[in-house]
Amino acid sequence: MSISPTVQQCLNNSGIKYEIVRHPHSHSSSETAETAHIPGDHLAKTIVLEDELGYVAAVVPSTHHLRLAKLRAQTGRRLALAKESDIRETFKDCEVGAIPPMCTAYGMTTLMDESLATAPDIYFEAGDHETLVHLQTDEFMRLMEQAEKTRFSHHKQSIGH
Repeated sequence: MSISPTVQQCLNNSGIKYEIVRHPHSHSSSETAETAHIPGDHLAKTIVLEDELGYVAAVVPSTHHLRLAKLRAQTGRRLALAKESDIRETFKDCEVGAIPPMCTAYGMTTLMDESLATAPDIYFEAGDHETLVHLQTDEFMRLMEQAEKTRFSHHKQSIGH
């Protein structure tokens, strides 16, 4: 599949400088980081949540866990994980599980964990499980300018701290 048309259009319309990185097919964000030989903290993963008001995308580093209770408190919404089968229609040009972070391009409210701003560069799924978009963090922040930035995740190794 390669880069989704929506991602391609969003990048081109924004004038963002990026490169495409191909990697062996992967089944999870941790496997993607490993097969692409990139630090997991530099890989942004997108988690789609939902409630009675609709979908919300939460973007976090792949090495982090989403703190759903914190996100619920911050948004005042009763968010839960969306079923992949339910969001297929929204992300028609992406493979299941390979959702890019600029979900505002798909008409979805997007929340970005501020910890992504600390990485020197960012990678994210381009719409399939074999292609990543790589850009400098300042370009990523430009791309995500419509996303609400807050803290709602924690590093997987720091559970309980």
